[in-house]
Amino acid sequence: MTSEIPTIHDQPIVSEFPDVFPDEPPGIPPVREVEFNIGAEPISKAPYRMAPVELKELKDQLQELLERGFIRL
Repeated sequence: MTSEIPTIHDQPIVSEFPDVFPDEPPGIPPVREVEFNIGAEPISKAPYRMAPVELKELKDQLQELLERGFIRL
């Protein structure tokens, strides 16, 4: 039994408007003169445990996002 995982390019709307859906997101927006904040405080709660496989995947994804500039420390 072979099942392919669908990708975003399998969607008809993406095929119809490829210039609107880039292969890679453009990154973090530029710094603006006015900063908009929601005004919410982070909720303080203890982190939950993760399986070693999940933790490794999380670290890999965070490292990739850091390298691409989507998140920063």
